[in-house]
Amino acid sequence: MGTLTTRWRKSSYSGGNGGACIEIATRRPVGHILVRDSKDTTGVTLRFSPDAWHRFAEQLKRAAH
Repeated sequence: MGTLTTRWRKSSYSGGNGGACIEIATRRPVGHILVRDSKDTTGVTLRFSPDAWHRFAEQLKRAAH
């Protein structure tokens, strides 16, 4: 059985706002998308399936236009 790896990253759009942003990660090899508060990295982590994350991201993109 392989080791799960998680690499967190913040959006490049999150600079200079006092840290009020989220971080996302893809858990490999499982493929879940993880989301957490960048100010509370030991707090709650949300987990999305790749399909659910894609639908969510598409809705955000449409709402922004």
